[in-house]
Amino acid sequence: MATGTLPSVVSRYKVPIITLFLSVYIDLFDCQQFVIPFKSPSECSGEEFFDISSLSCVSCGSNQLRSTTGLSCICKTGYQTLITDKTSITCQQCPTDKPAVITDGFGCIRCPGSLSDEGKCQCPPGHILVERDINGNLLDEARCEMCNGNTPGLTVPNYSGDMCERCQASFINSSCVCNPPNVLAGGLCFPSGSLSTNVNPSVNYVQLKFSVQSAWFVKNLYSSSAACLVFSNLTACQALGNMCVMNMHSFSSISSDACGLFNTIFRSRAALSSTQDISYWRVNLPWLYYGDEPGLAGRVIQTDPVPIRFSFRGRNKNTDIKLLAAVYNVRGEFLRWEQVGAGNLQLCPGTTKKQSAAFSFGTAYQESCDLSVAELLGAHPEPLFYDVFLDLGGGENRKLLPLPTLVYNQQYNGRLINQESMKNWYLSRRMFVVDTLSGREKSTSSLPKVIRVASSVKIRFQLVPRTQEGQVFPPLMTVTYRDVPITDINTQTVATTFAVEYEMDQNEARIKTDTALGVMAGVALIYSLLKTVSWKRRIASQLIDAETLLKFLMFYAGDLANVFFAVTVGTGLYWLIFYKAQQFVSVLLPLPAQEEQFVTYIGCAFALKAVQFLHKLILQVSIDVFFIDWERPRCKANRTVQAAGEPKRDPSPVSIWRTYFVANEWNEIQTIRKISPTFQIMAVLFFLEVLDFSNLALRDPWPTLQRSTQEYTPSYSIMLRYALASTLWLCIGFLQVIFFTVFHEHFIEDKIRQFVDLCSISNISVLLLSHRCFGYYIHGRSVHGHADTNMEEMNNNLNRESESLCGQRGLLPNSEIQTFQVSLTNRLRLQYDRIREQIGRRNGPSRLMDTSSANQFEQRARGYQTMNHFLGSVIDHAHPDMDYIVRDKMMLERVIGMEFLEPSEKSIFYNDEAHSFSDVLFYGNEATLLIFDTLFFCVVDLGSQSFVLAAVLTCVQQIIFRLIRNTLGRKNLVNKTLVDERFLI
Repeated sequence: MATGTLPSVVSRYKVPIITLFLSVYIDLFDCQQFVIPFKSPSECSGEEFFDISSLSCVSCGSNQLRSTTGLSCICKTGYQTLITDKTSITCQQCPTDKPAVITDGFGCIRCPGSLSDEGKCQCPPGHILVERDINGNLLDEARCEMCNGNTPGLTVPNYSGDMCERCQASFINSSCVCNPPNVLAGGLCFPSGSLSTNVNPSVNYVQLKFSVQSAWFVKNLYSSSAACLVFSNLTACQALGNMCVMNMHSFSSISSDACGLFNTIFRSRAALSSTQDISYWRVNLPWLYYGDEPGLAGRVIQTDPVPIRFSFRGRNKNTDIKLLAAVYNVRGEFLRWEQVGAGNLQLCPGTTKKQSAAFSFGTAYQESCDLSVAELLGAHPEPLFYDVFLDLGGGENRKLLPLPTLVYNQQYNGRLINQESMKNWYLSRRMFVVDTLSGREKSTSSLPKVIRVASSVKIRFQLVPRTQEGQVFPPLMTVTYRDVPITDINTQTVATTFAVEYEMDQNEARIKTDTALGVMAGVALIYSLLKTVSWKRRIASQLIDAETLLKFLMFYAGDLANVFFAVTVGTGLYWLIFYKAQQFVSVLLPLPAQEEQFVTYIGCAFALKAVQFLHKLILQVSIDVFFIDWERPRCKANRTVQAAGEPKRDPSPVSIWRTYFVANEWNEIQTIRKISPTFQIMAVLFFLEVLDFSNLALRDPWPTLQRSTQEYTPSYSIMLRYALASTLWLCIGFLQVIFFTVFHEHFIEDKIRQFVDLCSISNISVLLLSHRCFGYYIHGRSVHGHADTNMEEMNNNLNRESESLCGQRGLLPNSEIQTFQVSLTNRLRLQYDRIREQIGRRNGPSRLMDTSSANQFEQRARGYQTMNHFLGSVIDHAHPDMDYIVRDKMMLERVIGMEFLEPSEKSIFYNDEAHSFSDVLFYGNEATLLIFDTLFFCVVDLGSQSFVLAAVLTCVQQIIFRLIRNTLGRKNLVNKTLVDERFLI
């Protein structure tokens, strides 16, 4: 550890250079598994004591047995104590003439009466046993009398004042007075020069940018460090370590604060053996640090897996995380082994059942709350310190794995190193949750100026890559402290969070996702290019201009949206299925921070799909459409006129109501869909909220739908929530499409085919041009010649048709095919545009035309008749230069949506039994609408975390776009077909 040693210590503890080099070499390159056996004081035998430094049972020496506390050794009955070195004792049997051991155990004596079971002299009640004379010399025979405190000689009254005892062992020679130049501190007498008295008792609060001279540190820092250094006192070493922990494990190479003193002593122990065979755990010292070698943190937490397996189900189910903590008080005394759970690391109140969910493997746990400062001061007058271990089990050979701790506030030479990259991390061991002691300035009983609270305690489990057996690396505990200046304890609160999270290496999954995106985006690029080429052919243009580039971008936006959508849904389904259904743990959900890229992909899919949807909407409300009326006028027998002396029949006009009727039907089917949007939304909400399918998106491995309110409910995974919502939406939509296509349209109502039948009955054909030279044709010419007739004749015509007593409805003789995709020649389109221009052009000044609406109606009527006659004559092959042929599309042409033949001399009518004219309606774009609705629903839900709100806004969105489509489509229908808007219902 990079900290400076004090000159006095260096001179006192010289370490051979070779030994130091070998120790550092081993620390750097020995990637050991830090596993220790679990021991508690009760497990030590009668000849062993529990060493609070090494957390193990250590054998007592000869003629010794364990003390009542179990934390030290004492001599057996009839043996006196001889101090031989700083950390152990030697016992010598008393002679027969002096069989009793004195009270302090350091001598033998004769008794005036009987001996106790402990081999000590007993006095009658009300007497005090005196074993030394007035000068402190040991008597040959003890006396039962009051001790003489007037002339102390190596004896002083004890704290209770009821007996005489030998003064503390640190006092020198034959006097209990710590005379100069010796240093008296903490009731101990230290030799001069053993440790510099110039220590820094300050606690640095980096967040508040000031330091506090702690009363606790002033009182105990020097004495604890000196006792640890000079006498190797175990409790003093623990207390010194605790003060370093209270100072955020922070130190510098020139500092003499708590951590600086600890590291000075740590370096002085380099030549001694390590504890538990762990090089960073020096003898008699607490284990505070792992080491400061670059990259050590990565080797500790990402090298050797934990020797236990986790499984979610099956005979070998194991989801219990057992954490144990060695608990010390602020004075360095070992208190107990304690199961980590409610009441120690979790400050937030809650039921035991909910808090225990934190230690169920795979459950992403997070609990936050605001705590009252007054309650913290009352509940935590002194901090408790925890060394946390993972219990590996093993029955009698029970083993423990230390949990490395990352203190986010730790400084190393003034740098917050644990906020940098992992290679600079400085892992530690010991931690606390609340410190109300170190911030007290005047006295340890005064109100603290600052308190420290663990605002975030997070335990992170990382899955071993490519494991199939539920192996994890050693869990890492990250602790973030908050410095809270005390102003008003009754109103102040502090926020705290306890979390357990699980992660796995997402690089491989990210690479696969990006590869899939790249490959599919490349395919989408080629497909968009083919669409652009097809579009150029359909508009009869060979020039590549800005409009072509814009059109390509529109096509590519839609195809790329499908790519993003497919990849995100597939990825979400992968995590949903494999995470919830796995037995041995092999995959773990991405953390919220790791889902940001996934959310970006969803956003891209929605934005691009919105562009495609708006593009299609604009195209649909701007198509060219015209109704060709085949009806011809009939002559009325009862109406004649005289012309040149001969009677002449006056033909009755053709009724326009059939055209109006067909136009209204077309207007109504513009926004019909293959599904019921209302049922879609209600069904999705039913599954998610009523049947609680939403619980499948929780961050735990349990695929249960019903959850008790008394159980802990983890947060939702964005990835699982998206996968669940999108899959449900698509599945219900797909089932609806199957139902309406297979059952409803065959047995109840098919509005698309009904419209084609209506055209035949009305004797009206429909020409739809979605591109300049491409579109659709619905042949509605009546096989009966007339449709403008009475009910009786209409019924007769239908009966004749049902009995096959008349021709078929198809465009070609003996054909039933009425719908076609049409690829027009440029010559025909130019003639169509000229007629349109004549209709739109006004004869004379606009002010004169506006004064007479009758002229406008007459102009529109003439234009309608001209267009109707022209298109009818083209269908009847009356224009050899604008003739057409009828053929079938090749399979490849249908797949890629492009015509290989260009209509140079004749137009081409492609047989289309699939009724592709629905492509200019909502009906033919159900896939685009369904994906757009899915993405809209999911995006709103991801932003609000509310399926109900997402459903409501999706319904509103559908209504708005349906209204826009109807309104703009209606205006386009009026403008292109010359039908008066007043007759559209």
